[in-house]
Amino acid sequence: MDIIYFIVQQTMSFAIPLLIVAIGGMFSERSGVINIALEGIMIMGAFAGILFINQFEDVMSGQGLLLLSLIVAGVTGAIFSLLHAFASINLRADQTISGTALNLFAPAFAIFVARMVQTTQQIAFTNTFFIKEVPVLSSIPVIGDLFFKNVYITTYLGILIFIISYIVINKTKFGLRLRACGEHPQAADSVGINVYKIRYAGVIISGVLAGIGGVVFIVPTSTNFNASVAGYGFLALAVLIFGQWRTPRIFIAAFFFGIMKTLSSAHSTIPFINTLPISNEVYKMLPYLITLIALTFLSKNSQAPRAEGIPYDKGSR
Repeated sequence: MDIIYFIVQQTMSFAIPLLIVAIGGMFSERSGVINIALEGIMIMGAFAGILFINQFEDVMSGQGLLLLSLIVAGVTGAIFSLLHAFASINLRADQTISGTALNLFAPAFAIFVARMVQTTQQIAFTNTFFIKEVPVLSSIPVIGDLFFKNVYITTYLGILIFIISYIVINKTKFGLRLRACGEHPQAADSVGINVYKIRYAGVIISGVLAGIGGVVFIVPTSTNFNASVAGYGFLALAVLIFGQWRTPRIFIAAFFFGIMKTLSSAHSTIPFINTLPISNEVYKMLPYLITLIALTFLSKNSQAPRAEGIPYDKGSR
């Protein structure tokens, strides 16, 4: 049972940031704006959030500091995503090129500013956010050991974001308008919906969640930030496509990739896997190999929003 507990907890650490960032990407793309800048936004969010922790950990600690850093990361992600929104919506620029530019800019900016602030590009922090056990809930048989011991509050935040996102997308007027702008913006405009505002909202929400996802990824897996999120933004895009831009499927896809990532990074600690005659390199490339295979099969039956990536011109019909 200890091995099962370990696998579940490790999977949570890998799957939750993927879930948050992929849902962020879903808001942008279902409004009609392709957002491949998720990697760059994650880096900027992680940079701002971890730098905040680094600067204030002498006067604060624990969950309060982590929650404040998540707010800082979310605001930073929102501001950074405005560059993509302006280029894609107002300037009607190629959305793939705009996203690529932000992905290239983010790590360079993070390294430059980190060196300006503290002479080194690595931003170290002390992890005071680990929750050994949640009072009362941790005593529940089996479930308590799986989900309420040795966890981070970000795990519950990720689940909450998933639930709220499902409700917003599928049960609210805003969600209906967002989906309409991604499917047929001319029809949405004809009934009085401001397509530009809705698309801006989608991209900003995407930025907030991707920025938060950057900190959610770094905190459980490291004690320093080095201007990288290990390609998680691109993996989140794969989760988004694998989940066919639908919230429940994204949830399943995120945990599937989380399990693959767990096998990749922690296979040596799992006895029945460690004994298999498979080299470490095979396990390391497993998540990305699965990504390629999944995208190959799913590309034939894509359910992407119809107007995704197509700049909207109010004067055209």
